[in-house]
Amino acid sequence: MPRKQKKFNFIYKTTNLLNSKYYIGMHSTDDLEDGYMGSGKRLWYSRKKYGDENHSIEILEYCNDRKELRKREEEIVNDELINEELCMNLVRGGGGFMLDKHHYKCSIAGGKATAERLKTDEEFSERQKKIVSENFKKAHKEGKIKYDTFTGKKHTEETKKLMSESKKGQGEGEKNSQYGTCWITRDGENKKIKKEELETFINEGWNRGRK
Repeated sequence: MPRKQKKFNFIYKTTNLLNSKYYIGMHSTDDLEDGYMGSGKRLWYSRKKYGDENHSIEILEYCNDRKELRKREEEIVNDELINEELCMNLVRGGGGFMLDKHHYKCSIAGGKATAERLKTDEEFSERQKKIVSENFKKAHKEGKIKYDTFTGKKHTEETKKLMSESKKGQGEGEKNSQYGTCWITRDGENKKIKKEELETFINEGWNRGRK
């Protein structure tokens, strides 16, 4: 079965902010904030050792589809690139991960962990959103991607009614993305946690709420 076409197809660069080492790869997604930072073997070890907070991801360029994306990755991740001292790619054309079940699971787990952190770590989330936003605007300005705006248009009354009906119940109870979480603060630092973890953090000197 053919792979379903994703909305965004891009070449990205993930950089270790502490030693400037970087990894270049490709990614297809419908959500620019899915938490994906790459899954190369060296990159995975770097993220595990230094933490995702010490890595940043930037979008280098957008492609129209997966086929074009794969071709661009092969062109960019060449012998010259992988021989650079700071490059964490291991093979031409991207990759550099031993494709066994263990590493595949590590890749999936890493993406989920980053996505969860985007929800709970305000500072990390804002920094990543800013990077994505700036890259998106740059790509749009350069004509690499296009998106429709609603400027100067109006919804019909029938459309408004349908939109209203479709949104009923959203954001309520367990459907709310913030359900079961709360903010805590300590020494000027804010953090969002699960409510069942509150007692543990209170015992460590945190206070409920944020500043």
